[in-house]
Amino acid sequence: MADLMQTRLASPLAGRIGDSRMREMPRATRVSLRLKPEAIEAAGAALEVDLTLGMNRATESGSRTAIRLGPDEFLLIAPVADTWEAFEAALAAVLTPRDHALADISHRQLGVSIEGPDCTAMLNALCPLDLDLAAFPVGMATRTLFGKADIVLWRTADTRFHIEVWRSFAPYLWGLLATIGREYPDQ
Repeated sequence: MADLMQTRLASPLAGRIGDSRMREMPRATRVSLRLKPEAIEAAGAALEVDLTLGMNRATESGSRTAIRLGPDEFLLIAPVADTWEAFEAALAAVLTPRDHALADISHRQLGVSIEGPDCTAMLNALCPLDLDLAAFPVGMATRTLFGKADIVLWRTADTRFHIEVWRSFAPYLWGLLATIGREYPDQ
């Protein structure tokens, strides 16, 4: 099912004029995972990704990313070949259904990368967080707003961010970033 959804959904950003600092990330499997606290370590071992990371932190393990959005809430991002069914099978081998909730959200959202020396200022134009490197270091990730769009923002390097946004808000986000980018000439 996830494969069908991935192939049928055209990118809402296809053909849009943007800014060379922005790019749409490749299609991926995205999974929302909720866990009982006592199941976090076992789930992380089964999924081969560290889920014991602190709040509002992201970690990468091989080709998988885990972002901890709440005490029991994680966003998992993996290549399309890592299907929801593979995640579910790995968890079912070590947990009971009462220990976790897993939802495939691959069709709901997409990723956008923004990088360059002005990317922090561009994001801070419409994001209420303090994105200074000291306040929002590499590896930090959180749910926040950009304008009126709900996003997950993850700092992947000093001058690079990964944004997860709902597909329906992607053109809005892209357009705002392109407009703001005009104030910061591309280097």
